[in-house]
Amino acid sequence: MINIFKKEIYSFFNSLVGYLAIAIFLLASGLLAWIFPSTSIIDGGYASLHSFFAVAPYLFLFLIPAIGARSIAGEKEAGTFDLLFSRPNTLFQIVAGKYLGIVGIAVLSILPTTIYACTIYLLASPTGNIDIGATLGSYLGLFFLACTYAAIAIFCSSLAKNAIVAFLLAVFALFFAYYGLEAMGDLLSFEAGTAFIKKLGLQAHYTSISRGVLDLADLIYFFSVSALFIIFTVGHLGRHFRKRSKTLTWYTATLLAYFLLNQQYFSYSIRLDLTEDRRFSISEATKEVLQGMEAPVHITIFLDGDLPNGFNELKRAAMDMASDLKSYAPGKLDYTLIDPLEGSQAEQQAFADALLSRGIQPTNLRVKTDQGWSQKLIFPTAVIRSGTQEILVNLLQQKQSVSPEEAINNSIQNLAYAFTAALKKANSQEPPFVGFTEGHGEPSDLELYDAMQCLAADGHQVGRVNLDSVTYASLDQLKLLFIVKPTSAFKESHKYKIDYFVRHGGRVVWAIDQVDASLHHLQKTGSQPLIARSLNLDDQLFMYGVRLNDELIADLQCGQIPITVGAMSGQPQIALAPWYFFPIVTPTSSHPIVRNLDGIRTEFVGTLDTVGSPSIKKNIILTSSAFAKRWRVPASISLQMVEEEPDPKKFHTHPYPVAVLLSGEFPYLFENRAAPSDIAEPIDLTNIHHTSKMLVFADADWLINQIDSKDQSPYPLGWDRYMERQFANKAFLQNTVDYLLHDDSLIGLRNRSVKLRLLNPVKIKEQKLMWQLVNVAAPILLLSVIALAQQQFRRRKFGKARR
Repeated sequence: MINIFKKEIYSFFNSLVGYLAIAIFLLASGLLAWIFPSTSIIDGGYASLHSFFAVAPYLFLFLIPAIGARSIAGEKEAGTFDLLFSRPNTLFQIVAGKYLGIVGIAVLSILPTTIYACTIYLLASPTGNIDIGATLGSYLGLFFLACTYAAIAIFCSSLAKNAIVAFLLAVFALFFAYYGLEAMGDLLSFEAGTAFIKKLGLQAHYTSISRGVLDLADLIYFFSVSALFIIFTVGHLGRHFRKRSKTLTWYTATLLAYFLLNQQYFSYSIRLDLTEDRRFSISEATKEVLQGMEAPVHITIFLDGDLPNGFNELKRAAMDMASDLKSYAPGKLDYTLIDPLEGSQAEQQAFADALLSRGIQPTNLRVKTDQGWSQKLIFPTAVIRSGTQEILVNLLQQKQSVSPEEAINNSIQNLAYAFTAALKKANSQEPPFVGFTEGHGEPSDLELYDAMQCLAADGHQVGRVNLDSVTYASLDQLKLLFIVKPTSAFKESHKYKIDYFVRHGGRVVWAIDQVDASLHHLQKTGSQPLIARSLNLDDQLFMYGVRLNDELIADLQCGQIPITVGAMSGQPQIALAPWYFFPIVTPTSSHPIVRNLDGIRTEFVGTLDTVGSPSIKKNIILTSSAFAKRWRVPASISLQMVEEEPDPKKFHTHPYPVAVLLSGEFPYLFENRAAPSDIAEPIDLTNIHHTSKMLVFADADWLINQIDSKDQSPYPLGWDRYMERQFANKAFLQNTVDYLLHDDSLIGLRNRSVKLRLLNPVKIKEQKLMWQLVNVAAPILLLSVIALAQQQFRRRKFGKARR
């Protein structure tokens, strides 16, 4: 077998045709990976060889049939195949030796492409910022694919007596095995058939390994397919030496073993993630959610089509995440990728309207093209459907203060949390009840519309709670209570019920405006005195570990409001001016609730302090900027303040805390006190002490959506109609609710880190042509040097033999 292996290698490289075949492969690889814009690594901007490993299987469709066409068919055509039987080799050894020869030549063909990895290493920003583990894993994937291609190619060669026929037959068979079965699976209308057909194809398994993930199911698949076609080759060539019934029995047993082996291991996934940051590893929290799924789930990802490079990275990451989730929930989870802008303009508009009606908001991008800048609409959203329930997953985490590449990377980091949280909500048998208090001058349903709608879309039961009439039984059903911008005092009985709710493990969001201030009042009167509200909550919040201060923050990092700057032709001229009492709170904490979030829009935000309470853990998660000052009450403000130039020295202080998370066993206000007189059935809460969580935010307007004055329709939460900009209020709300209602392992997924790996733009701009020429020409030059050296060696060796 070893001698046959050596013979295959020597005979291929002793002919210039063999070197020519490899040279064509390297030339095509270089052009596709470095020159053509649609697949160029340099134009993509990421320090990754993904483009090369995506096109390599299609180049192998021609290279490996070219290598293997003569392995058996060429021997038959030349009449030398029978000579192999004159040597002491079994038929299996002959086939195995030729198979290993094809694999060896394919591996030698791949080796010059390691120049690509060296180039990425040098071009990365900073130098060396390449995921070596993922790259090695991708080369392993290409090796396993080459092994399988070789087995199919040698089987096709055994069927033909002519090398050209064998080549064409192998090309067709490999194309069908790699692409055809995948395409057939997409055409089927039922998910079980789609999954089965795609499992038979090579593409899904290669795609998995080429990311740098070694999955036992994929390894067994490649091994079994290779073994299957080698056995078929041996069986076909030896059909004249054994009974037909024995051959058919052997074929049947081999096929049965193939299906049983793969079916067994598709259900038990053992994976090794070779990537440096373990980006394709599934956390225990996610596995727990997947194992707890009872109803089947389908994920639809609306991110396909002609996308900018960064969004192609996000699409691949979303598909990878869905694929990884599917591997841990076989038979329970499937996914589909859809281009929402496919078809005619009318079809695109109809589809876009349908998505908008379901609450899926588009993102408008400015894309640079050869002709300049153009606008492109995308829908970076996934829909997770389980039964009649649908949960929307926002795939894009936008942040104004970071580059587009960092925003995409932040979005990729957030995918594990986003999908896991949505799956948990989609499979929740009893949607948690969330209540918003009323009866204390709280905002109307219209003002809280998008906040309530957002929670309802996430699978929660949302409604109003009146603390006058709510019963203990209703409070026991409630999981989360929002107390948003009360303007009148709470009764003692209301505080007693809040104590009851918290002592039984209920979660609370306090969104309190401690100071009475309103832009609407300022626009009507021009000025407003600032006074503290008497809400009768200070003692209760103090017991919980927080004190809200009677002051406002004026912050140079702020929003804008319209003011009249003059008149022209009798018409007032309106301009936007900074309003320091509308701070844009930009998260700086590393807490998973606010990690990588954009700024949060607030109005007339106050400050808070934490107070000693040993049983309560306190975590400040939001602060003002370092350019803020406190505005203590009583005081007065007016719109004329926008005309004043701020003194930077007065604003250059330090950040002030505005939001804090509390967790632990909370004390209660009525300990050792009689219950309020209007509590009909007092309950002793002394021995009831479940742990709970709270968020206290010294502002309420972050939860209130603006309203269109023309038709009284609500704007999205966090949308500033004056600045025409979306802030992160809704994402902060969703993260907060997930943190309060679930254990820390779920929100902890937001701490996942994926390293951003980009090419150095300065080097690309200055040296692009040089590196393109190096990567196209250097592998071919290296091959030419090896060819010349080998030919020279043969001349000297055999020249001496003749002399």
